[in-house]
Amino acid sequence: MATRAHLAVSVALTFCSITSASAQEPAYFVTYDHYLEERGNLEIAVATTTGLPTSGRHAYTAPWLELEYGLTGWWTAELYLEGVTTRGDGNAFTGWRFENRFRPLKTEHPVNPVIYVEYEAVNEASRIQKEIVGAGGVEFEPIDELKDEHERELEAKLILSSVARGWNVSENFIVEKNFSADEGLEFGYAVGVSRPLGTLARGRSCLVCPENFAIGLEMYGGLGSTEGFAGTDQRHYLAPVVGWTLSGRTSVKASVGLGLTDTSDRYLLRFGVAYELPIRTRQ
Repeated sequence: MATRAHLAVSVALTFCSITSASAQEPAYFVTYDHYLEERGNLEIAVATTTGLPTSGRHAYTAPWLELEYGLTGWWTAELYLEGVTTRGDGNAFTGWRFENRFRPLKTEHPVNPVIYVEYEAVNEASRIQKEIVGAGGVEFEPIDELKDEHERELEAKLILSSVARGWNVSENFIVEKNFSADEGLEFGYAVGVSRPLGTLARGRSCLVCPENFAIGLEMYGGLGSTEGFAGTDQRHYLAPVVGWTLSGRTSVKASVGLGLTDTSDRYLLRFGVAYELPIRTRQ
């Protein structure tokens, strides 16, 4: 436990000491900022979360597909399809999620708020961990049993995002209600800082130019529920993130989440690839 905490602090200090800038989009996996998909654009993304529990057993990989569409300049909608594959415990389709993000302020401000609402139809085998709420660890019963335990959840987030001297700083407060069980309201959070490595856009195509890379750090976890804070059972992670824009439409990102509590998995390894497809609409 102490070793993981020292490693987390070292990583945080390393990332906070880097100074460079650009307009590169942050590479967060869990934290949301105020940037929405451009109107008429469809982003197709594939990502995975690989969890390595503290016990060394029950390792899993949870892939998901994202379809994100810019409906207007202030409204982005997104559909998730997710699954899970485990080492010896089975595989399953774990459900779908439908997310909406609304930006009430059109222009840039010192703090840019976004309202997030998501409906989830998943089962207990879900492992993508796009957000962490409440308390308690991941269940490690056989997937064939967990996939039959369905959940219908409504999740809301208040997203606050700022940009200063090239840095993006974003804070998310999460409230979730599971309508399939009497669990009260569950709470969680995510905080991220991110900065590109370069500011100067070159007049020629360049695959490995500094401005094509973004680095950052995010921290996320659960904060108990209306039933109790349950501090010793909460999961918290600190995760360095890196993003690489391969072209004007294609980007990749990766992160290594370090579990900070005994209830957390030891590591959460995440990787994602996204492609943006402009869709022409009739005027």
